[in-house]
Amino acid sequence: MIQENTPRMETERLILRRFAEDDIPAILDVFGDVEANRFLPWFPLKSLDEAAAFYRERFAAVYARPSGCMYAICLKGEDVPIGYIHADADSPHDFGYALATPYWHRGITTEAGRAVIERVRAAGWPFLTATHDVNNPRSGAVMRKLGMRYAYSYREHWMPKDISVVYRMYQINLDGQDGRVDRTYWERFPEHFVEEGI
Repeated sequence: MIQENTPRMETERLILRRFAEDDIPAILDVFGDVEANRFLPWFPLKSLDEAAAFYRERFAAVYARPSGCMYAICLKGEDVPIGYIHADADSPHDFGYALATPYWHRGITTEAGRAVIERVRAAGWPFLTATHDVNNPRSGAVMRKLGMRYAYSYREHWMPKDISVVYRMYQINLDGQDGRVDRTYWERFPEHFVEEGI
């Protein structure tokens, strides 16, 4: 498992690094973006105070652990967060991301995702899972570009938004066990099924 928590990485166009307190205005920009947060579990942030609390609860809390991957996505030359990408150290090794809308359709999330996947592969993680709302197929397209494969779907009642959502679960196996499917969400949620043609 990863021993160092969220070490800085660089790709061709990006800097991937920890969020810092100085990033709170940028956190408000990213997580206050209504469209970018439409398919995320929280409501868009509305103030710097909310962004500061979000930083403490979502980012600083992860960095206090021995290992993890919780990255700010920044463009080289600017080093200001425009999104985030994470992978949970604990099973089912949930992998997720979001990007502010002005930066969509540039391949940025895919570029960041490849870097994180290679890092956790080198660290010996066996697999990653990722889920997307069926109404957000663009997120599924990113998962496929990263080599993830659709496994199954399930319905979850999502809080705090208090809505029922069907999710598609994707997985990438990093240790050569191509037939493995993590069944965490299948077993957790009684309404689950496999969609044909995904």
